Parts: sequence; structure tokens; C-alpha cells
Amino acid sequence: MAETTKRALITGVAGQDGGHLAKLLHEKGYEVYGTIRGQMEASHPRYRQIKEEMPYINLVMADLLDLAALTRAMQEIKPDEVYNLAAISHVGYSFRDPILTADVTGKGVLHMLEAIRLAGLEKTIRFYQASTSEMYGGLEYNRPETGYTEEAAFHPRSPYGVAKLYGYWITKNYRENYGMYALSGILFNHEGERRGPEFVTRKITQSVARIKLGKQEHIELGNMDAKRDWGYAGDYVEGMWRMLQQDQPNDYVLATGETHSIREFCELAFKEIGVELTWQGSGVDETGVDASTGKTLLKINPEFFRPSEVDLLLGDPTKAETELGWKRAVDFPGLVKLMVEHDLKLEAGQ
Repeated sequence: MAETTKRALITGVAGQDGGHLAKLLHEKGYEVYGTIRGQMEASHPRYRQIKEEMPYINLVMADLLDLAALTRAMQEIKPDEVYNLAAISHVGYSFRDPILTADVTGKGVLHMLEAIRLAGLEKTIRFYQASTSEMYGGLEYNRPETGYTEEAAFHPRSPYGVAKLYGYWITKNYRENYGMYALSGILFNHEGERRGPEFVTRKITQSVARIKLGKQEHIELGNMDAKRDWGYAGDYVEGMWRMLQQDQPNDYVLATGETHSIREFCELAFKEIGVELTWQGSGVDETGVDASTGKTLLKINPEFFRPSEVDLLLGDPTKAETELGWKRAVDFPGLVKLMVEHDLKLEAGQ
């Protein structure tokens, strides 16, 4: 008898990670299902775009806030693997709407786990929860010199981080209480060409491309000295999949083990268009200037500072590298180059 094709259900399939993961699973022979919010009907532009870009995704109407719809989806699809990637995932936005962030990013995880249990599939489904480095908080007293591991203490500094921490603990709770194969991937910042323009890395690369093409004069940013552990999203979804292939469920950190500032990201991005960026002034009056022309290309806007800032995040991926055999293929300069080249083509209409 031929082996049955595995089925995977991805929430947040319309997002950056969802798109990368759907492609990976399709290439591995999975039957891929992805949830989209109920109001996004077939006539919706985003619905059509997903179907055009990734026709192999079977779209399912379901929302993380709708337990009944999620339960029906589990019962009808009976997936082998569930990847919960959907969330209110923008840290800055979580300060503006902390209640919605708590409902979707936190309570939504509980809805997913309960849907699996109510469908009677808690012994067969393998569940992946998208956790985040923002749960650590980056505080000095809490920061290991070699980077955060799976055992490090948490101290989230945003409503987003707090909501994600609830998702992490409720996943662990269902694993321990109901014997579910449920785990969390604690992923540090991962970016790429699919990243939304509301995120700082994509904002930078889009703006650099537009400046190169004469469509934009300058870019405005907030804290230039915040440091992050940045990797490529395409590498990280491979790690997600590898986690669910282990004999026993366990939580893993995915990271690069190195950290870079937003300032460094900007310098590399402008270098890709032949501009050496130099810095003048300090604080909110600091500017980034084209060394050859003296033109101001970057300004600081206090509106982009957050009520509490995570100054540095650094992960230790040793466990994932050792137990999963996971490793990244794209380094930091390669990530910036990839994103700028993509946005140059996009802005040029190619």
C-alpha cells in the first residue's frame, strides 16, 4: 500500500513565515492547508494573490478567535502537523492595541490547542507554536553573555512579548497535561523578501531601493542602536519542520549566534546601492549622510521610539544545531543583499 501524503495546516499562511513554510512543505510532498480570516473571501485581492503565487495551498476560512471554526477545520482536514504562525506580530503595534494582541497572539494559541483536543486529535497531531526572542526582554541582568538558550529566564518588555509568553506556557501546559506532541520554536529575528513593510528591516530595504530609483528622498527611523540576532526566514522554516520530525516534543531556539544594530543594517543596505553612509550629530538630531554628496538620506523620528526598548537580543542555537542538524545558509550581509536586490526589482517593476 502506498504511503499516505502528510497533511499540514498552517495558520498565518499569508505572512512571511507562512509563505516560506508552505513552499517548503509542498516541495517535501505535503498536502498543505492554510487558514485565512473568514472575511477574506475569494474576491479579496490578498486571497487571489495567495492563490496565484502558491496555488498548492488549500485555503481554509478560520480565525484564531473562532474556536468553533478552528475545531471544524481540525475535524475536516485531520492534519498530521499544525504550525501556528498567526499572530499580531508587530511589537510597536502591540503597544497601540494590547488587548487585540493579547486575544490573538496569546488566547489564540489556547484556541488552537483546544480545537485539536475537542476534535479528538490530541494524540495524532504534532503542533508547532511560533514563539519569539521578545519573550526574553533583553534586560542586562537577564542576558547570558553567549546568548539566550532554551533555559534562560523570560522578562518580556512589550504586550507582544507578554502575549507570546502565554502562548509558550499554554503549549507546554497542554504537552504535559494531555500528552500532546506540542512544542515551541523560540525564533530570533528572521527577515527576508516576504517581510511586511511595517517591519524595520523591510522598511529600510524598500526605502533604499526607492532612494536609488529617485522615488524617495530619505528614510526616517527610531532607535538606531537596538541590536538584533538577524537571520533569513527561509532558513528558519526548515528548523520549524525539523522540530516536528523528532521522536519527542521539545522546545528549541533558532538564532545565528551573532548580533547587529539597525545602524549596521542601514550601512550595509546603502552600500548595496553604492552609497557610503556616514553619521552626523547625535540623539534625535543624528542624520545619515551620503559621504560623496553630503545629501541627508536618513533622519531620526522620535515617533518611532517605543515606550520600553529591548536594546539587544542574542540567541544560542547550539541545541537546534546539535539535535536537529539545523544550520543557516544565509549570513547577515547576504540577508541584506537579498532584500535590497529584491526591492530594487520590485520598485523598478521587474
